[in-house]
Amino acid sequence: MAIKIDKHLFYINTKNSSLIIEERDGYLLLKHLGRKIESYHFSNTVFERDHAFSGNPRSNERSFSLDTQRQVLGQHGLGDFRQPSLQVQHANNEVTDFRFVESQLIKGGLEVPGLPSPHSTEDAETLAFILEDTVAHLRLTLYYTAFEDSNTIATFTKLENIGRETAVIHKNLSLMADLPAGTYDVISLQGAYAREKTVRRHKLAQGIFKIASNRGASGHAQTPSLILCDSETTEEAGQVWAIQLLYSGNFEAWIQQNQLNEVRLGIGINEDNFAWKLEAGQTFYSPVALLNYSAQGLTGLSHESQAFVQEHIIPKTFAKRERPILINNWEATYFDFKKEKLLELADEAQKVGIELFVLDDGWFGNRFDDNRALGDWFVNEDKLGGSLTELIAEVHSRGLQFGLWVEPEMISVDSQLYRAHPDWAIQVPDRDHTFSRNQLVLDYANPDVVAYIKETLDQLLSQHDIDYIKWDMNRNITNLGNGTDYLATKMQSHKYILGLYEIVKYLTEKYGNILFESCSGGGGRNDLGMMRYFPQVWASDNTDAIARLPIQYGSSYLYPTISMGAHVSAVPNHQMGRITPLATRGHVAMMGNLGYELDLTSLSDEELNEIAAQVAHYKSIRRIIQFGQQFRLINPCQGSNESAVQFNYKDHSVVTYVRVLATVEEIETTLKLKGLEEDALYSLEGTNQLYSGAELMYAGLTVVLRGVVLPQGDFLSKQYVFVKKQ
Repeated sequence: MAIKIDKHLFYINTKNSSLIIEERDGYLLLKHLGRKIESYHFSNTVFERDHAFSGNPRSNERSFSLDTQRQVLGQHGLGDFRQPSLQVQHANNEVTDFRFVESQLIKGGLEVPGLPSPHSTEDAETLAFILEDTVAHLRLTLYYTAFEDSNTIATFTKLENIGRETAVIHKNLSLMADLPAGTYDVISLQGAYAREKTVRRHKLAQGIFKIASNRGASGHAQTPSLILCDSETTEEAGQVWAIQLLYSGNFEAWIQQNQLNEVRLGIGINEDNFAWKLEAGQTFYSPVALLNYSAQGLTGLSHESQAFVQEHIIPKTFAKRERPILINNWEATYFDFKKEKLLELADEAQKVGIELFVLDDGWFGNRFDDNRALGDWFVNEDKLGGSLTELIAEVHSRGLQFGLWVEPEMISVDSQLYRAHPDWAIQVPDRDHTFSRNQLVLDYANPDVVAYIKETLDQLLSQHDIDYIKWDMNRNITNLGNGTDYLATKMQSHKYILGLYEIVKYLTEKYGNILFESCSGGGGRNDLGMMRYFPQVWASDNTDAIARLPIQYGSSYLYPTISMGAHVSAVPNHQMGRITPLATRGHVAMMGNLGYELDLTSLSDEELNEIAAQVAHYKSIRRIIQFGQQFRLINPCQGSNESAVQFNYKDHSVVTYVRVLATVEEIETTLKLKGLEEDALYSLEGTNQLYSGAELMYAGLTVVLRGVVLPQGDFLSKQYVFVKKQ
């Protein structure tokens, strides 16, 4: 059983981990978070003594302070001077004193109203802690769901106003946990547009390490997650904890080491641009957070997180469905296209074995550049040379699926929609708009806007045989000011996300066979909240193969490969200006869900033949890449001149190696493979050579193929496919 209650001790157990909580005098004290313990007897309990300047809830007990106890709830104003997890304004203050009332054991998991939640929770168990503040007249419930098939706990909170007066929430994190003093490293996935998810690792020191977004989206610069590990933790060994948020808006995540070197983790909605008016009788739910744990190093954590996301976050319809190889017309045509050009591109795509044709921006309204027509989601038949239905039929007749680009959260000033409803754009009264890409953001906090977009997209999808939707979001939110008063505006950012989730939940449930891909200038909203509805995410606009190495590497820490679109584009590269061999561009894109963004009609026969070979090869290894376990062999984020990644699935293993710059007089790199069977024999495809698993793992594989090393030259790659002999 995942959850066990023994008097005042609560065991929340996963497959190999335990979260153990003691209820004492109404407070919830965290006794252990780590490897599984079946029976706990307080061996590591905090030694209670009088610490200077630590407040005491009881005058006659100077040894007990909330400032020194490990907890799962950080209350404000009671003497715990660390970062709180909850701040609620009531009467004339924000002091709260929630005390335990009862616990409830619930079979399965719970779906949080209006917010993304893990699915397939039938075999899970949930423990609810119900607490009350009798002075503030508030009830708080902490939910913990344990999944027996993983080392992951899902948690969220419910706050109820059980009084008669209005309260205001200023902070309500989804997860908080305290860990004992130790020597820890913190790992974050940070960056910027076109260089997302750079892996950064440093020693945790006294103070607060914090990442956050106030953009209205999770953002390119940070991923809503943090990883904490023992300082000696490696890829293969050591303890690792990860906190992740199923939320696509403003977030914060932090790790604090206090004056006693105790460590506190927290993640939830960013308190910047947030408040929530809680009327009498109303309820507020925090987003779901995930707590992942591994004692098998960073690789173990990645396998835990990737498996959980694939089994419980990505919609079930697509979790185990192979992703089609696509061609996107954007870099081939930009806005300047006619039906004939699109069909020529589709013809070439069909010839090389591509499976999905995607029509990107420019098919609707008066959309001839990015200065107009967003919001006018009706087909420009003059530009398409006929109806969208006819174009889709033409593409389908070539044996290709059809996909379409949309950006439904945006509006252009030069649009029919804006002229009809200028108040629907997010704005501050009496101030000029702040533009980005010369576009504005629709106010999804407005129910009328949500209803309109639902109806518009419903009509588009119901009237056309569409197989794939690319959902873009190409700017962040500024000029928040649509509220009727200050507090209403403070609620706008969260209401926006709730409106977004209402739309995408409705569409993805009604059109369950359409593959939706989330995009926000690439990785600007690459988070588990979007992934719960959209099975695929465009990880970055940067399609340069070399620049993608650290982006894809960082993504692998938490996200499964099947969630990541990865494309081959033309050279010189659109973002970097770099010229990279087609073979390397193909190998790097094959580390994700392969696609192409180039003009197939302008390529030579030699290039087309090479792409056809890439497509055929990827189809032969697609299941290995999309469903296999990933192992990181060489980290490109640490000033390395190389990168190497391995995928294992059943009896197959694929190894991809990339060398960035040519070197002189250096011995060829030897890769030590992982996750193979020691006594098994593996054949290298394309050769007659057999190797034992032990040899490949412990002696290693020198980067040569058929006795030939990589030639001199920059940006070169090799790929190996091994098959276990029966």
